[in-house]
Amino acid sequence: ASRIEKKILSELTNMLTKERETYEEFWKEFGLNIKFGVYNNYGMDKDKLQDLLLFYSSKDQKLVTLNEYVNRMKEDQKYIYYACGETIDKIKLLPVMETLSDKGYEVLCMDDSIDEFCVKMLAKYNDKEFKSIADADLGLDSEDEKEEIKKLSEDNKDVLEALGKALEGKVKKVELTSRLKSHPCCLRAEGPVTLEMEKVLNQQAAVNGGQSVHAERVLELNAEHPIFKKLCALQAEGSDKVSTYADILYTQALLIEGMPVDDPVAYANAVCNLLS
Repeated sequence: ASRIEKKILSELTNMLTKERETYEEFWKEFGLNIKFGVYNNYGMDKDKLQDLLLFYSSKDQKLVTLNEYVNRMKEDQKYIYYACGETIDKIKLLPVMETLSDKGYEVLCMDDSIDEFCVKMLAKYNDKEFKSIADADLGLDSEDEKEEIKKLSEDNKDVLEALGKALEGKVKKVELTSRLKSHPCCLRAEGPVTLEMEKVLNQQAAVNGGQSVHAERVLELNAEHPIFKKLCALQAEGSDKVSTYADILYTQALLIEGMPVDDPVAYANAVCNLLS
């Protein structure tokens, strides 16, 4: 069995190296099985299979290997960046993708339900750690930038606390971030269960009658966006619209992440009320 396994791995590696188009056709049919092979048995076979993996590149707009990605990483790049979502097109529209693209970083786009579990099992490739674009610290900020966000957070403590109170039970906290460029907000998870894992595990629970899981959510706000400045002004006025804005921003962040919305009618009404 070991000889057969080695022969198959050798043939697949040879196909990937010498017959790329043929391998990519093979990958369309059996790539999911290879990913399951990486994840299965607590990653026992991950080292054998990792070089056979293909993921869609935000830079090349096509499938690439992990080795190809690592070999062309920027000189100062610490991580292998990846993003998970329902489809490649939706992943490209995630708020933080804009920031990474603007800075010239390549992102591996992953749209299979097993992808994040597979990557978590790999943990690293060629000593480069995988980093989801949904993580709080992407290793992009200088110490000065970190200090600036810290100071802004302290200066605007009241409005952040008011937003957190308005979203009590929905998010763990509301905080400022430098990970956004043109978007006003985004959602991330804090803890071992990511937003993507929550979606996958809850889909499985719905089918199998299992218990649902809930990631600890954090709403991040773009301190440079006009909406945050509006929130600060409303808080200074003592306006009760702060809680309305909080709900709208949170729901928008859910929609962008492809998460279910508890009350879409209430969201639509809140938006209409602000527009009227």
